[in-house]
Amino acid sequence: MTDDDDVLRLAREIADAYRTGGQPATRRRRPMRRTGPARRPGREDAVALGDVLGEMVKNQGWNDRLAASRVFSDWAAIVGPEVAQHCTVDHFSDGVVHLEADSTAWAKELKLLAPRLVAKLNQELGDGQVLRIDVRGPQAPSWKKGPRSIKGRGPRDTYG
Repeated sequence: MTDDDDVLRLAREIADAYRTGGQPATRRRRPMRRTGPARRPGREDAVALGDVLGEMVKNQGWNDRLAASRVFSDWAAIVGPEVAQHCTVDHFSDGVVHLEADSTAWAKELKLLAPRLVAKLNQELGDGQVLRIDVRGPQAPSWKKGPRSIKGRGPRDTYG
Protein backbone atom coordinates (compact mmCIF):
# COMPACT_ATOMS: atom_id res chain seq x y z
CA MET A 1 0.00 0.00 0.00
CA THR A 2 1.43 3.38 -0.98
CA ASP A 3 1.05 6.78 0.62
CA ASP A 4 -1.48 7.77 -2.09
CA ASP A 5 -3.73 4.83 -1.11
CA ASP A 6 -3.54 5.90 2.57
CA VAL A 7 -4.54 9.45 1.69
CA LEU A 8 -7.47 8.30 -0.46
CA ARG A 9 -8.67 5.92 2.23
CA LEU A 10 -8.50 8.67 4.86
CA ALA A 11 -10.43 11.06 2.59
CA ARG A 12 -13.11 8.41 2.08
CA GLU A 13 -13.41 7.78 5.83
CA ILE A 14 -13.82 11.52 6.50
CA ALA A 15 -16.43 11.89 3.75
CA ASP A 16 -18.38 8.85 5.01
CA ALA A 17 -18.31 10.20 8.57
CA TYR A 18 -19.72 13.58 7.48
CA ARG A 19 -22.45 11.90 5.42
CA THR A 20 -23.59 9.88 8.38
CA GLY A 21 -23.24 12.81 10.81
CA GLY A 22 -20.69 11.08 13.03
CA GLN A 23 -17.12 11.84 13.75
CA PRO A 24 -14.41 10.36 11.56
CA ALA A 25 -12.76 7.31 12.98
CA THR A 26 -9.63 8.34 14.76
CA ARG A 27 -6.58 6.38 13.99
CA ARG A 28 -2.92 6.69 14.58
CA ARG A 29 -1.10 8.19 11.71
CA ARG A 30 2.21 6.74 10.80
CA PRO A 31 4.94 9.29 10.34
CA MET A 32 5.73 9.73 6.69
CA ARG A 33 8.99 8.15 5.80
CA ARG A 34 11.07 9.69 3.15
CA THR A 35 13.59 7.70 1.27
CA GLY A 36 16.26 8.50 -1.21
CA PRO A 37 18.16 11.75 -1.75
CA ALA A 38 15.17 13.96 -0.82
CA ARG A 39 15.35 12.78 2.80
CA ARG A 40 16.54 15.44 5.20
CA PRO A 41 18.05 14.50 8.53
CA GLY A 42 15.97 15.74 11.42
CA ARG A 43 17.13 16.85 14.82
CA GLU A 44 16.29 13.45 16.23
CA ASP A 45 18.36 11.54 13.69
CA ALA A 46 21.55 10.04 15.05
CA VAL A 47 24.80 11.35 13.61
CA ALA A 48 28.19 9.77 14.17
CA LEU A 49 30.36 11.72 16.60
CA GLY A 50 33.36 11.37 14.30
CA ASP A 51 31.43 13.09 11.50
CA VAL A 52 30.45 15.97 13.77
CA LEU A 53 34.00 16.42 15.07
CA GLY A 54 35.46 16.17 11.57
CA GLU A 55 33.11 18.89 10.35
CA MET A 56 33.97 21.09 13.32
CA VAL A 57 37.72 20.65 12.77
CA LYS A 58 37.30 21.55 9.11
CA ASN A 59 35.13 24.60 9.87
CA GLN A 60 37.51 25.91 12.54
CA GLY A 61 40.62 25.41 10.36
CA TRP A 62 42.31 23.08 12.83
CA ASN A 63 43.58 20.59 10.24
CA ASP A 64 47.14 21.93 10.28
CA ARG A 65 47.35 21.92 14.07
CA LEU A 66 46.05 18.37 14.27
CA ALA A 67 48.60 17.27 11.68
CA ALA A 68 51.30 18.92 13.77
CA SER A 69 50.19 17.08 16.88
CA ARG A 70 50.24 13.78 14.98
CA VAL A 71 53.98 14.30 14.39
CA PHE A 72 54.43 13.89 18.16
CA SER A 73 51.75 11.31 18.92
CA ASP A 74 52.24 8.98 15.93
CA TRP A 75 56.00 9.40 15.49
CA ALA A 76 56.87 5.73 16.16
CA ALA A 77 54.09 4.47 13.88
CA ILE A 78 55.11 6.79 11.03
CA VAL A 79 58.90 6.32 11.01
CA GLY A 80 59.13 2.86 12.52
CA PRO A 81 60.17 1.62 15.95
CA GLU A 82 63.93 1.44 15.28
CA VAL A 83 64.24 5.04 14.16
CA ALA A 84 61.88 6.26 16.89
CA GLN A 85 63.97 4.48 19.52
CA HIS A 86 67.03 6.60 18.69
CA CYS A 87 65.46 10.03 18.19
CA THR A 88 62.72 12.24 19.57
CA VAL A 89 60.77 15.10 18.06
CA ASP A 90 61.90 18.28 19.79
CA HIS A 91 59.36 20.58 18.12
CA PHE A 92 57.51 21.16 14.86
CA SER A 93 57.02 24.64 13.44
CA ASP A 94 56.67 26.24 10.01
CA GLY A 95 56.87 22.88 8.25
CA VAL A 96 60.20 21.94 9.88
CA VAL A 97 60.45 18.94 12.18
CA HIS A 98 63.29 19.36 14.69
CA LEU A 99 64.70 16.03 15.87
CA GLU A 100 67.16 15.23 18.62
CA ALA A 101 69.21 12.06 18.11
CA ASP A 102 70.71 10.07 20.96
CA SER A 103 74.12 9.68 19.27
CA THR A 104 76.15 11.37 16.56
CA ALA A 105 75.96 8.21 14.44
CA TRP A 106 72.15 8.30 14.52
CA ALA A 107 72.19 12.04 13.83
CA LYS A 108 74.15 11.37 10.64
CA GLU A 109 71.85 8.46 9.72
CA LEU A 110 68.77 10.63 10.22
CA LYS A 111 70.26 13.36 8.02
CA LEU A 112 70.69 10.75 5.28
CA LEU A 113 67.14 9.42 5.83
CA ALA A 114 65.60 12.93 5.94
CA PRO A 115 64.18 12.98 2.36
CA ARG A 116 62.46 9.62 2.86
CA LEU A 117 61.15 10.67 6.27
CA VAL A 118 59.74 13.90 4.81
CA ALA A 119 57.96 11.92 2.08
CA LYS A 120 56.57 9.45 4.64
CA LEU A 121 55.40 12.23 6.97
CA ASN A 122 53.68 14.06 4.10
CA GLN A 123 52.01 10.84 3.04
CA GLU A 124 50.61 10.34 6.55
CA LEU A 125 49.86 13.93 7.57
CA GLY A 126 48.88 15.50 4.27
CA ASP A 127 50.84 16.77 1.33
CA GLY A 128 53.02 19.80 2.10
CA GLN A 129 52.74 19.63 5.91
CA VAL A 130 56.44 18.85 6.38
CA LEU A 131 59.02 20.74 4.32
CA ARG A 132 62.25 19.51 5.89
CA ILE A 133 63.79 17.79 8.88
CA ASP A 134 66.44 19.41 11.07
CA VAL A 135 68.53 16.94 13.09
CA ARG A 136 70.66 17.69 16.14
CA GLY A 137 72.98 15.23 17.77
CA PRO A 138 73.71 14.99 21.47
CA GLN A 139 75.13 18.15 23.00
CA ALA A 140 78.75 18.13 24.16
CA PRO A 141 79.36 18.83 27.83
CA SER A 142 79.94 22.41 28.83
CA TRP A 143 83.26 23.23 30.46
CA LYS A 144 82.11 26.64 31.65
CA LYS A 145 80.95 25.27 34.99
CA GLY A 146 82.54 22.89 37.38
CA PRO A 147 85.23 22.63 40.05
CA ARG A 148 88.13 23.51 37.73
CA SER A 149 86.65 26.49 35.89
CA ILE A 150 87.62 30.00 36.85
CA LYS A 151 84.96 32.66 36.56
CA GLY A 152 85.66 35.13 33.76
CA ARG A 153 88.51 33.17 32.14
CA GLY A 154 86.53 30.84 29.87
CA PRO A 155 86.79 27.18 28.99
CA ARG A 156 90.52 27.24 28.13
CA ASP A 157 91.47 27.46 31.78
CA THR A 158 89.45 24.55 33.12
CA TYR A 159 92.47 22.40 33.99
CA GLY A 160 94.49 25.04 35.84
